Amino acid sequence: MEDKILIKDKLKDKVFKVSAFKAAIKRTKPHKHGGYYELIFLSQGEGFHWIESQHFKVSPPDLYFMKPDQMHCWQFTDIPKGYVLLFKDTMLDPVREAPLITLIQQLRAVTRVCLDKTMNLSSTFEGMLQEYDNPSSYSEEIILGHLRSLFALILKHSEPNTLTKVGSPSSLYQRFMDLLNEKCPKEAIQVQDFAELLGTSTQSLNATCKKYGKLNASQHVTHQLLVEAKRNILHTDRSVSEIAELLRFNDASYFSKFFKKHTGQTPRQFRQSYLDLGGSNAI
Repeated sequence: MEDKILIKDKLKDKVFKVSAFKAAIKRTKPHKHGGYYELIFLSQGEGFHWIESQHFKVSPPDLYFMKPDQMHCWQFTDIPKGYVLLFKDTMLDPVREAPLITLIQQLRAVTRVCLDKTMNLSSTFEGMLQEYDNPSSYSEEIILGHLRSLFALILKHSEPNTLTKVGSPSSLYQRFMDLLNEKCPKEAIQVQDFAELLGTSTQSLNATCKKYGKLNASQHVTHQLLVEAKRNILHTDRSVSEIAELLRFNDASYFSKFFKKHTGQTPRQFRQSYLDLGGSNAI
């Protein structure tokens, strides 16, 4: 295993990209994508996909929606076929494309969607790919139209209980979630810290989080700490003490108690359960 998690930037100076999925049997190292979304549609292939601490068996046709800075890795055992869509929030005008932005915010509750065998999305992705590779004065509008239709279809075929239908998140809530990704645990782990960075009170931040995220601000912070803990336990060779220090816990014992309280396992037990699933072969 590595001593840190890789961060890839496949977009670089672009805000949107669509391409065919690389048709090759491969294993990838655990990595994050810096600051952009990734939507993957597989029409064929076999293997496994790790997203954070979740382990999925590839069962085409299926979709995976990766949020900015989420960690994942692949282990294919048969040649995959499909498409990859990458995009940043900045590609969308906040007024003109407000309905599309709302769909994306709802999609943040979606990780994987198993599609009906009769449902063929290849033509939608191929339509976007043709406009991307051969741009015209209408290509942007055509691609945005495809995206709106595609995202609505994904939401329609997602399990109802995976979605939080609360309308468009407030600006405060979205900025808080972005800051969690950016600054927790490197710079901030206290709710008061985030409230000050956002120029609001802890009471207002908690109320907003409960309204749009169903959890208070402290619970969101705890969730982010657990995400970072699981990433490092499963996908780096850092010791429990090193991870505790990275997450700004006073000592390894306190960190282990915190982790077991929320997961039911010690960090070492959690790492072993990953190895028992064959995780050592996926990286």
